[in-house]
Amino acid sequence: MTQYFKIPQSVLVVIHTPQREVLLIRRVEPDPDAPPFWQSVTGAKDAVNEDWAVTAAREVWEETGLDCRPGGALQGALTDWGLENVYTIYPRWLHRYAPGVTHNTERVFGLQVPAICAVTLSPREHTDYRWLPYAAAADLCFSPSNAEAVLQLLRMPPTLQGEGA
Repeated sequence: MTQYFKIPQSVLVVIHTPQREVLLIRRVEPDPDAPPFWQSVTGAKDAVNEDWAVTAAREVWEETGLDCRPGGALQGALTDWGLENVYTIYPRWLHRYAPGVTHNTERVFGLQVPAICAVTLSPREHTDYRWLPYAAAADLCFSPSNAEAVLQLLRMPPTLQGEGA
């Protein structure tokens, strides 16, 4: 049996409204004693040569049911923020990667939606969601790179937050 390893290239998608309300989703945590793990949409490439924007649109669709893929209702609303984070993979997730892989490169995107909306979570990945003002969302994020990405909303003119990639 061939073992599949995750590609250490992923996306982080900050989904937000024009008023900077941010969607956070709560990750399924196998350890019932662990603190809640709130995050934006994240996910790894399916192939090394997969375009970052394709990965981002796929992950948004899989994790929230929001469709920013070509032909989707939110087509053109996904923005590549041109930011990349390289971080050490948390020890509890190292087994998902090939032996010797210790770092992941994360490309940051934004997806502006017109207003707060209901989302459809993937129950194998997430258990709950919240829309929060950007500062509260940044405070709740488990990952420091996710919190920093949420705070990027303050550094962008409103016209740049939702322009297509």
